[in-house]
Amino acid sequence: MSQIALSAGVRANLLSLQNTAQLMQQTQTRLATGKKVNSALDNPLNFFTSQNLNNRANSLNGLLDAMSNGIQTIQAANNGLTSITSLVEQLQSVVSQARADTTQVSVTPGTAVNVGNDNTSSSGGQITFQLAGGSSVGVSTFSTTQSGWAITGTPAGNFNGSNLATGTINIQSDNINGGAAISVSLTAGETAAQTATSINAAIVAADPTNGGHVWAQVSGGNIKIINDQGNSVTVSDGTGTGDTAAILGAATGAATTGTVLGATSLAAEINSNGALSGVVKASVDATTGGLSLQNLTTSAITLKGGTGGAITGLLADSLGTLTAGTGGGISSVRQSLLNQYNTLRTQIDQMANDAGYNGTNLLNGDSLSLNFNENGSSSITIQMQDSSGNEFAITSADLGIASQTQTVFGTNTSLDALTTTINSALSTLQTQATAISSSLSVVQTRQDFTKQMVNTLQTGASNLVLADPNQEGANLLALQTRQSLSTTALSLSSQADQAVLRLFQ
Repeated sequence: MSQIALSAGVRANLLSLQNTAQLMQQTQTRLATGKKVNSALDNPLNFFTSQNLNNRANSLNGLLDAMSNGIQTIQAANNGLTSITSLVEQLQSVVSQARADTTQVSVTPGTAVNVGNDNTSSSGGQITFQLAGGSSVGVSTFSTTQSGWAITGTPAGNFNGSNLATGTINIQSDNINGGAAISVSLTAGETAAQTATSINAAIVAADPTNGGHVWAQVSGGNIKIINDQGNSVTVSDGTGTGDTAAILGAATGAATTGTVLGATSLAAEINSNGALSGVVKASVDATTGGLSLQNLTTSAITLKGGTGGAITGLLADSLGTLTAGTGGGISSVRQSLLNQYNTLRTQIDQMANDAGYNGTNLLNGDSLSLNFNENGSSSITIQMQDSSGNEFAITSADLGIASQTQTVFGTNTSLDALTTTINSALSTLQTQATAISSSLSVVQTRQDFTKQMVNTLQTGASNLVLADPNQEGANLLALQTRQSLSTTALSLSSQADQAVLRLFQ
């Protein structure tokens, strides 16, 4: 080809056509790919920058999938919490219905027991009934009038606020607080009535069962402490100074004596005792004339205060045991509600076990970790925790909801305690639901942010390498026109060369 000689005009037109063809090929490539930068040769800076932006966008797109799965896991846990809350609310309703049921089931009393034909008690003697649950009730076996200690104020002789010093006294009597001293705090400036009130409150608080047998009253400006069961009352200094008179006044007086109670009187005392109402029935044995007792409950009752068929009034002496009655239990309504309660409780655990998603169950204490950027420096770990920050699972045991028995559904007091437990469980569920909701909000916010970042990165990458189809289309049209003109010019140059050839014809 180098041996072929072309005129200057033809060569110029040929170069122009070649350049135009090259430009047309480049423009057609841009239109076909939609990119103005198709390789690093086109524009190294834009090509590699765009590639880096697209790589980061792709990484974030991968994280979006994990976030989407994470959101579903959290929503599954939230669905479980919502359903479990509904179950616990149903438990609350069941307990409320049981509490409202007043149906009584009769108890066949235990066998009547003759506990003694003779009463050899001395002052302060008691028959002690040790009931189920550990509580004890004492009934005096000795009759007294009004015994106790008279406390007189000093120095004026009449009690008033000016001669009361702030301090502590100890009040002790064998038949209250197990014989242990009861501490009473006194305040200078109190009236006699206020001091008596303080003493009475302290005694009852220390021994709710027997404390009512000892009380303080105001008499002639002085305070007198009374024991209605014939026991002596000891008043001593509780401040360590050894001087009771410096605190309240001089303690004087003595317990009066009385007589032992016969079987008829003892039966009347026992039957009139409010703590034993519906628990024990007392009567006089028709054959022996002794005291006969019968258990009206379904739990055995231990008796203290006698031995060998005689009543001694001593706590160390055992009178044996009153046989528990039979029957009783709970009504058919409460039994049905008890069955419902235990069934619902089982459903709590089953519901929690079914609240997982893709192998992760937040209600079972599993943790969910999500990364929010490509290098993992931004992330969140979601796990249920208790108030101390320890792992927490939603189970009936962790919520404090245990399987219940007839014992609990048999008394209103137990049902009230169960209601408190259920309310606490509802509070726990609400707290966990709030935490789950907060975590869900965070993940959803980060998901939206990541989507926006991916769009921003992809847009930036495209701006660096994408071609403008309108501009490239106009370029192609111009190149086609230029090519047409160049072809015409080349033809004209060729015709000029041909005219020289005709000179030799």
